[in-house]
Amino acid sequence: MSLTLEQYEQLNPRCEIEHAGTKMVFATPSVMTRWRVESIYKKEPCTLEWIADFQPGEVLVDVGANVGMYTVWAAATRKAKVFAFEPESQNYALLNRNIVANGLQDRVRAYCMGLSDNQGLTDLHMADMRIGGSNHSVGEAVDFKLEATQFAYRQGCVVNTLDSLVQSQAIPLPAHIKIDVDGIEAKVVAGAKTILKDTGVRSLLIETNTNLAEHRDMVHALTDLGFKYDPVQVHRAMRNDGAFKGVAEHVFKR
Repeated sequence: MSLTLEQYEQLNPRCEIEHAGTKMVFATPSVMTRWRVESIYKKEPCTLEWIADFQPGEVLVDVGANVGMYTVWAAATRKAKVFAFEPESQNYALLNRNIVANGLQDRVRAYCMGLSDNQGLTDLHMADMRIGGSNHSVGEAVDFKLEATQFAYRQGCVVNTLDSLVQSQAIPLPAHIKIDVDGIEAKVVAGAKTILKDTGVRSLLIETNTNLAEHRDMVHALTDLGFKYDPVQVHRAMRNDGAFKGVAEHVFKR
């Protein structure tokens, strides 16, 4: 059966989730975005547990928000105020659609921007063009192992640091920071070294590759600042096989 353009535009596939009485809806225009919804309880359960501790009105900065699964979850289920950063153009567009679909415009601001340890214009190196895709790299053409890689696509990208954004009052000091940027997490932390000294920053969740010296040094730097993590939590989150063996979400708390 053939569809007219008008009929195609009206399809608008979506998936709904209900959690503790809160209903959320996500646009799912691709197999990848539908998988993100269907796997949310299994993919990163430690992330959902971390968000469950947020208090209403607390500020979350979501670095590498993708299409907004955790941005929407935090704003909808915990009434957090979220500043979401996603540089990939198609993911950013869908992130905004998901914010609007859940009526969260007053709680969430999304920016088509990458975060790192520097400011300016750079490239976003893209593994593919799938909506909901990941494993892209801001600035350097490296994969999640920080190894030089040939990427299929490249997009212009604005990059900034968390220190600059907070110090210029573009965003408030966050109580919580999530960083999932497929390799350059340590650079995002380096670009936040000033605000991380402020005890108002209560927790971070960082996807950490324990195989990388840069990431191990990042963990030590955060513990030196007074953050602590639970080895049991890290063990539960650890990937034990496959390409991402050794990668785990680390929840740091003061």
